[in-house]
Amino acid sequence: MVVLVVTCPQGREGDVILELEWALENVRAHGTDWRGVLIAETPLSKEEILSRLRSFETQAIQKVIPLEEAIPADYDAIRDAVLKLMKGREGTFAVRARVRGNKRLSARELEIKLGSEIVEAFGLPVNLSDPDWTVVVEVFGKRVYVGVLGREEMLKFEVKE
Repeated sequence: MVVLVVTCPQGREGDVILELEWALENVRAHGTDWRGVLIAETPLSKEEILSRLRSFETQAIQKVIPLEEAIPADYDAIRDAVLKLMKGREGTFAVRARVRGNKRLSARELEIKLGSEIVEAFGLPVNLSDPDWTVVVEVFGKRVYVGVLGREEMLKFEVKE
């Protein structure tokens, strides 16, 4: 199951749900407590999702971030998931975290601590400006979604607000 974090202009969440259903067919999408941010789940592969959305003409979707793991908001669980996803990868990396609705976790701390864990475990070099891999950590209250994305795997679209 791939989890998608999808952003859109505030108030266009309903349009995004319809667009995701048209583009991906087999998807379950819902809004979050944060306006303009939705979560979608689909059994499609990340490659299939990216292929379908790249050729889709959207009117509401601004950004799509495909993520592989859904875990509780606990640092040890996040670290374990990130290390599992990074195992066997080569090249440079960067960690990008976004924290919503959780006072115990800090995006900056997550980026620094997870980055050092990856360097220590695998010896990979950090490249913050143009990494081969981007470790994405999206925190939504008590739930965290984690994934590792290649250069072209985070989709951004121009949408008129």
